[in-house]
Amino acid sequence: MDTSTCFKSLLLAIQQYREARTTQNAAQLQRQVEEFSALKCGPLLSSGQVLLTECMNGLVELAGNPVTSPTLTSTIISLLAQLACDDASREILHCSYNCTSTLAAVIQHHSTTPGEPLVLQCLQVLQKLTYNIRIFQSTNHIHELITFLVANIQSDKDEIILPCLGLMANLCRDNHSVQSHIKSLDNVKSLYRTLINFLAHNSLTVVVFTLSILASLTLNEKVGEKLFDGKNIHQTFQLVFNIIVNGDGTVTRKYSVDLLVDLLKNPKIADYLTRYQHFTACVSQVLGLLQSKDPDSAAKVLELLLAMCGVSGLRLLLCEVVFRPAGPKLKVAAHRQGGGPDVGRKGDAGLALIQWLSSPVDGAESCSLQALQLLTELLEEALGRDTVSDCVLSFTEMLLPVLLGLLRSVDPAHGDARLRKQCRRIAHVSALTLSLLCAVDATRSLVSQQVSAQLCLSQAGSLLSCCHSNSNELSCSLSFSQLIAEALLKTLALMSKLKQHVKDMETSFYRMLQDQRIVTPLSLALTSHHRERVQRGLSLLFEATPLPDFPSLLLGESIAANNAYRQREAEPVKRLAVQDVPPATILDTSSDSSKSVQCLVDKLQTGLELQEHLKDSRISEIIDVYEQKLSTFTVKEDRLQDLLEAKAKALSQADRLIAQYRLQRAQAEAEACKLGSLLKEAERRGEDLQVELGSQVLEVERSKADMEELLQHNARLQRDSEEHQALKGAYNSLLNRFNESERVLKDLQAAHSSLSRQNDSLRKNHENLQLQHDRMVSALEEREDELRSLQSDLQQKNSDITGLRGELRAEEEKLREKERERGDLEETVEVLRKELNKTEQARKDASIKASSLELQKSQLEQKLKQKEDELSKHSAMISMIHSLSSGKMKCDVNLSL
Repeated sequence: MDTSTCFKSLLLAIQQYREARTTQNAAQLQRQVEEFSALKCGPLLSSGQVLLTECMNGLVELAGNPVTSPTLTSTIISLLAQLACDDASREILHCSYNCTSTLAAVIQHHSTTPGEPLVLQCLQVLQKLTYNIRIFQSTNHIHELITFLVANIQSDKDEIILPCLGLMANLCRDNHSVQSHIKSLDNVKSLYRTLINFLAHNSLTVVVFTLSILASLTLNEKVGEKLFDGKNIHQTFQLVFNIIVNGDGTVTRKYSVDLLVDLLKNPKIADYLTRYQHFTACVSQVLGLLQSKDPDSAAKVLELLLAMCGVSGLRLLLCEVVFRPAGPKLKVAAHRQGGGPDVGRKGDAGLALIQWLSSPVDGAESCSLQALQLLTELLEEALGRDTVSDCVLSFTEMLLPVLLGLLRSVDPAHGDARLRKQCRRIAHVSALTLSLLCAVDATRSLVSQQVSAQLCLSQAGSLLSCCHSNSNELSCSLSFSQLIAEALLKTLALMSKLKQHVKDMETSFYRMLQDQRIVTPLSLALTSHHRERVQRGLSLLFEATPLPDFPSLLLGESIAANNAYRQREAEPVKRLAVQDVPPATILDTSSDSSKSVQCLVDKLQTGLELQEHLKDSRISEIIDVYEQKLSTFTVKEDRLQDLLEAKAKALSQADRLIAQYRLQRAQAEAEACKLGSLLKEAERRGEDLQVELGSQVLEVERSKADMEELLQHNARLQRDSEEHQALKGAYNSLLNRFNESERVLKDLQAAHSSLSRQNDSLRKNHENLQLQHDRMVSALEEREDELRSLQSDLQQKNSDITGLRGELRAEEEKLREKERERGDLEETVEVLRKELNKTEQARKDASIKASSLELQKSQLEQKLKQKEDELSKHSAMISMIHSLSSGKMKCDVNLSL
């Protein structure tokens, strides 16, 4: 069934059930819900379709209605559990459809029968829905839900204790308002005793949930200091690591990792972990979990390792475990699930990280990015030392091919979602290669050996095309363009780092900087709010400004347009903040309480009369009351801020639609004017082409005369070459004749051989320069003068050689003259060396000019294609011109055309 048809049928069934709650309508609606669940519409939640939104709102409303049949409610809740498949879907279900309050209301309606299957189902879905999502205390039915959880945790019903503990752990984690509400309950001490008794439970899942709740509620209190003190913390570490390694499921491992991450936020507990004697062995076994194929378990393990990298002492130990090539077997846990005898070898940790690093971008994007971040942290620690170990270098040499494999060309045809993932991965890989591996000489040499200019040029060209195409689309978000621009600029920064170490990298880098499409990413970087992006953009701008074809004017216009867009986006928010903010009386408070709160704050800030109140036993209760009021005010303020942001987004979206309409209208008017001017331009171009045709005929005649001159010059060179060969044979015969009588002739022969080698090298240079002359045409005319001067020098030297052959007949005079001419030749060699240095310097200047000439060549080729279509009537004349011209002359004629 089609998706839209299914949505319409479901919406019709919902309306029929609302009008008449009969058994037939309920069965029909239940069938439609089952068909809807078979569509697997989890990814469609983020699409924002109107029919899907209406269907979801209707289903959630029916689930929260007490008069709805329990069977239908259970079916709808099963659908919600199926839709909550990832973090984005859970966020949408919680924020857009208010599913948390609805499920809490269902639990409240059936709170008298907590063992009912519908209540257990709601608890399981709520536990899945509230994971890593902050629930405000002011949310509807949350207070009743917390009361229900506290009551059932202390009950004797084992089937309901586990989901209640999991849901309580989600609500308490990083949520100070819910923690304060639970601490203010009358039976909180009884709850603490029950939770402490659960620490001896047989189920590892119950133990993890209990530790998570106790850490959230008591970590900074006296009870928490006793539970997590120096005597017990090592046993807690051992218990948590054993649960992570030997957990009875992904959920248990997930909550165990979250517990250890929360404990590491406490500096005292983090210091305890650095001194834990079994830390290296435990981390080695945790790294062994990366060899599994489960992306969820690998993501949680990488999250734990990244949290450990935040502690300096732990990061050093992690480097030793990951980069060590081999090590002993681990003995922390007695039995591993799903692993062989060598699963815990330390040498496999780095390989497992590299495997997750190269995971497909569609399947486990979070694992790949987490592995990149972890390797960045570890390599920063390892390469920051005075001496880099051989293990780190060998690991880097093994890592580089994988990183280069990730730098492949992006493909916009697969959609924006995949393009976002590829750009995010490319940015991380470029940052890792740029900031770390290119900062140390040893690793920079490895990078320069494996990175090619063609790879970087292809990568930068693909990103540049994506950035340019997305900048022309009005529907493209600013964050998406900034993501592509960041990946592109990091790639260019990598090319800048390696331009002196990789062949042809300098020319490719200058070529990319002179592309006009570089304006969009540079302007986004220079107008960004992030300091690193601005600094990266400025460094590239400093290198691009001296280039001849850098579009500086377009860059200025783009920066001004970005600033104007930001100002226009900020104005509706300011106007809404002035007009739509509710008055201060929306907060439910009186003037007397405000004055008392302000008085208490003033006393706490100034310190006056504080010692007198410290003796009062009720000061802590008063402070708790005011803290609860302040937290209530904070929650209400957050809700008002959320409402304000929603209105601001709606207004900005309306302004954006108006701007799109105006732009489309302006484009239509511009196209109409352009079509009107095309007729006039066509007539004018016909006259211009007639004039241009006459000029081209003159150029053809001129080229014929040039060709005749070149042929005469070539004939002269051929005669000189034959003459040189004859003289060379005579010289060899003279050397063979006087070889036995004259020892000095050996030295002269060596000098002559060196001169002949120099002559060959000069001839090769002449040929290379002649080829460059054919490609560059008018831009390298100065090199022709240098070649002619070199040819004249060769002729002069040939005449000197013939003079030397005549002077060889005299014995004494010949020796003295040859010695003097030898000194002259040495001076000539010095002069030629200086000229060679000048030629090398000119070659470097020509490399920069070549990049700009390639751009001009591409533009001229486009113009030639247009003119070939327009000159189709004159094909007979062009064929006659080509028949009169040789291969080399054809190139010159085409360039002149």
